[in-house]
Amino acid sequence: MKTILRSMGMAALILTGFSVVGAGLVAVTYNGTKDIIAEAQRAALEASLNQLVPVDRYDNRVVEDTIKVVAPEWLGTDQPVTIYRARKNGQPVALFATPYALDGYSGPIQLLIGVYADGTLAGVRVLAHKETPGLGDAIEEKRSPWILAFTGKSLGNPPLERWKVKKDSGTFDQFTGATITPRAVVKATGRFLEYVQSHQESLFVATKG
Repeated sequence: MKTILRSMGMAALILTGFSVVGAGLVAVTYNGTKDIIAEAQRAALEASLNQLVPVDRYDNRVVEDTIKVVAPEWLGTDQPVTIYRARKNGQPVALFATPYALDGYSGPIQLLIGVYADGTLAGVRVLAHKETPGLGDAIEEKRSPWILAFTGKSLGNPPLERWKVKKDSGTFDQFTGATITPRAVVKATGRFLEYVQSHQESLFVATKG
């Protein structure tokens, strides 16, 4: 019996040792790669932003020129949303954010929206959604060119009352058999433009430091 207990104790010690060593290796690996991972994430984000605003339009590091805002009624979430700012020679060029369209057919739709300093849309892209494949997923650029229709639009083009799908007497197309999804994206995009227009000065204010 004592031999069995000693064997069990030894096994437990060995397992504990492996756990400690494993945890240490994970920690070392994390510490050694976290900066690399963070930089890769920043580069991926910059690549996404550059799809909307060409890199030659600005000269700052957009992913480092940021503020966080909380505006649930405008951005579709009660969590802080990061605003990324593009500048040229210190002057505002554009800003980007990732608001949500909460009233998608299958749930919230996360968008990436770029707006130039004059209030025109640099573009809109869909970052995440759960819409129906073959119907609602036409909001994705890789599925259809529908999302590209926002580029160059503003609150005056079309007028605010026309920021709707055509079925609702608006300007934007809907999809055959799927109106709820494009309606949600149009609504969220127009709402974000309103937010930018009414908060432009505070959104573009330079960071301290």
